[in-house]
Amino acid sequence: MTTTSPTLTPTILPYHRQGEIDYARLDYNPDEPVLKPEAMEQEQPMQEFLGLLASRFTDFGQRPDTFLSSNTILCYDPSDLNVRVSPDVYLAFGVDAEAIRPRKLYLPWEVGKPPDWVLEIGSASTGREDVGRKRDLYARIGVPEYWRFDPKDGEYHGEQLAGERLVGGAYRPIALTTAPDGILKGYSEVLGLSLCWDNNWPRLYDPATNSYLTNWRQERVARQAERAAYEAQAAIEQAERLAERAARQAAENRVASEQAGRLRERAAREAAEHRVASEQAAREAAEARIRQLEAELRRRQADR
Repeated sequence: MTTTSPTLTPTILPYHRQGEIDYARLDYNPDEPVLKPEAMEQEQPMQEFLGLLASRFTDFGQRPDTFLSSNTILCYDPSDLNVRVSPDVYLAFGVDAEAIRPRKLYLPWEVGKPPDWVLEIGSASTGREDVGRKRDLYARIGVPEYWRFDPKDGEYHGEQLAGERLVGGAYRPIALTTAPDGILKGYSEVLGLSLCWDNNWPRLYDPATNSYLTNWRQERVARQAERAAYEAQAAIEQAERLAERAARQAAENRVASEQAGRLRERAAREAAEHRVASEQAAREAAEARIRQLEAELRRRQADR
C-alpha cells in the first residue's frame, strides 16, 4: 500500500501555545466525545473515512506533521472559545500534531493555520447546516477544501458527493466523474486522492496507482481471512491424508486378518490330520498288541 502524500507545507509550523484553557468556562467537556444526532447513521462512513485517512497519512508515525481528527472542536474566535464548530472529519498538514492533541481543541491561532481539509457526513438533522452555515463558516475560516458525503443517496445534501475548493475566499465546486468504473469520484488536490461515493459507501481512490485504498485494519482482516482459509485447507488436506492412511492401514489389516484366518484354518486342518493319524497309530498299536497276545496264548496252549 503506497504511503505517498501531498506536500503542502515543507516544514512543520511552530505551535504557539497561549496559556492554559479554562475548560470550566466552556460548554464543552474535552474528555467526552461530542454526541451528534443520527450518530449511528454517520458512524460507519465516518469510521471508514478515518481508517482510510489514518492508514494513508498518520498510522505508525508515517506523517508526524499531520493532524487527523473527528468530532472534536474547531474554534475560530480567539476571544470566545464557545464560538466553535465540530467537523465530522478534518485534516491539517505541516503542523505540530503532538502539540495539538493534548489541547483537545483545534485553535488556528495556536496551530498557525486552519485545517486543510474538512468533511461533513450528512444526516437528517445536520444536512441543511452542512450545505449552508457550515459551508460559509469553513470558507470564512479559510479551509482550502470542503467535502460533503451523503449516506442516503443525496437525501440530506441534495447530492451524493460534493467537494469544493476555496478560490478567492469563496468555494468553487470540484468536478465529479464516474469513469472508468461507474463509481462517483472527485479529486482532492489536498489529499492527492479521489473521494468516492459507491452506493452510499465511502471509498478513496489513488489515481497514481489506479487502485482503491484499504486501511491497515481491513488488510489485517484480509490477512487473517487468508490465513484462516490456508489453515482450513491445510486441515482438510491433513484429514484427507489421515483418511487415506487409515484406509491403507485398514486394507493392510484386512489382508493380515485374512492371512491369519487362512493360517488358522491350515493349523486346524493339520491338527485334525495329526489327531486322525494319532488315532490310527493307536488303533494299529492296539491291534498289534492283541495279535501278539493271541499268538502267545496259542503257544502256551500248544505246550500243554
